[in-house]
Parts: sequence; C-alpha cells; structure tokens
Amino acid sequence: QVQLVESGGGLVQAGGSLRLSCVASGSTVMMIRMNWFRQAPGKGRELVAQITSNPNSEFYRDSVKGRFTISRDVVNNTVYLHMNDLKPEDTATYQCNMQDIGESIYWGQGTQVTVSS
Repeated sequence: QVQLVESGGGLVQAGGSLRLSCVASGSTVMMIRMNWFRQAPGKGRELVAQITSNPNSEFYRDSVKGRFTISRDVVNNTVYLHMNDLKPEDTATYQCNMQDIGESIYWGQGTQVTVSS
C-alpha cells in the first residue's frame, strides 16, 4: 500500500523560509507526476507547483513564481517544496499528490504552514 507522508510545515514569520518534503513509501514504481496543493481556511484547494517526467516540466501558480521551487528525488520517490519569502497569504494546509506510471494517484495527509505578519 502506497502512503505519502509530508513533513516540514510550521510557523514562520513573513519573509521566512520553509522546506516541505513528501515521501512515497510502499511503492516500487516510478512516480511520473508530483504536485503540491494547498488549501486555506474557507477557500478551495489550489495547485501550487508540479513537476513531471517524460517530458520533464515544472509548473508554478503565478502567486508563488520566483519564491517557491519544486524539486524531486526520483530514486526515493520524494518531492520537495522550497518556499522562500513567505507571505501571510501562503498560510494553508499543504498536501502532496503523486501519480505513478500506472496512472494511480496518491495523496498525503497534509502539513500546516502558518505565516505570521
């Protein structure tokens, strides 16, 4: 059974940085698409960043471009989200999501990021 486990969330002041990690355990297949979503209280879930294989590509929502960087460790099925210059509006629960080569999709439980002004 594949499980995604996120870590790295927390409380940080505006302008600070955090690095989120998401590890897929229980899987021996390659993850071809890795995403970070977030959901703030009272708002819908939104895609923050995506990294894909075949072809290799990255996507960022406009509000995080230049501040967030997505990266991955393909061998260990791990995805990271490096977040710099955090703003109060980045406060949300961040979830990772992965799709494997067989098109199965997996979700993590989420990690809370709180940015104080």
